[in-house]
Amino acid sequence: MLEVKNLYVKYSTGKNFVRAVDDVSFIIRPGETLGLVGESGCGKSSVGKAILKLEKIDYGKVLYDGVDITQLSNKKLKEYRKKMQIIFQDPYSSLNPKMTIGAILAEAGDVFEKKADIMGYVKMLLRTVDLPENSINRYPHEFSGGQRQRIGIARALAVKPKFVVCDEVVSALDVSVQAQILNLLKDMQKERNLSYLFISHDLGVVRNISHKVAVMYFGKIVEIAESETLFRNPQHPYTKLLLSSIPGEHSYRNIEIDQKEFLSGPKVWDRYKGDVPAISEFAPGHWVRDF
Repeated sequence: MLEVKNLYVKYSTGKNFVRAVDDVSFIIRPGETLGLVGESGCGKSSVGKAILKLEKIDYGKVLYDGVDITQLSNKKLKEYRKKMQIIFQDPYSSLNPKMTIGAILAEAGDVFEKKADIMGYVKMLLRTVDLPENSINRYPHEFSGGQRQRIGIARALAVKPKFVVCDEVVSALDVSVQAQILNLLKDMQKERNLSYLFISHDLGVVRNISHKVAVMYFGKIVEIAESETLFRNPQHPYTKLLLSSIPGEHSYRNIEIDQKEFLSGPKVWDRYKGDVPAISEFAPGHWVRDF
């Protein structure tokens, strides 16, 4: 189980700083997917990278099976890299263009698994993500976007993780290819009992894959609930605004919301003068930040 407690991440902007992640907490259980949604720049990717210590954490805890990984040495953290992996948004920029796919996957498998028949292991990984075995001799630029994303998934699976951060993994793909990748992720989850943090700005995609959904607005989570509960009965005004933006969705179009108040950017929290409303349990398992 992954538990994030009171997570803070800030970035320097010269004399000042921006709180990209501001007191974020949630739990992801084995075999569960938490969808993290919000507009660009709200801090979603910073949460995912901070969990894996790819971003510096300023405060807070990340507990994996009860162990706070923020306190681990680099040597001990390497062991947790086997259990926690990430699939990046742009597989082309995250794959070394000078290495064949076979070499990329062999490197991931060899570093953590020390396989005797490493190339046999690589071919098995390719079959797992529905790519031909002869892909091992090809380079990233020789594949389509969807195929490269499958390679990114294979690389993450190479170390047999139990938790995977999926950072906008289908946002750059055509709708038909999106469906293929989402189905692959769900199949892998069932077969391996994987847990996902699924980061996306596309609520339709999030609804398709997530068991629970957390809505993030400029560093803070404003609502979190079971997926169907959140889509059926949203409570926070910002959640309603997001839902009203779904193409073809008419249920929330006529809701009266002060958009100036809830679309004022990072300064939305300044109006509280430091005393930002807490997030509380509106109903069992349904948490909403007061507004």
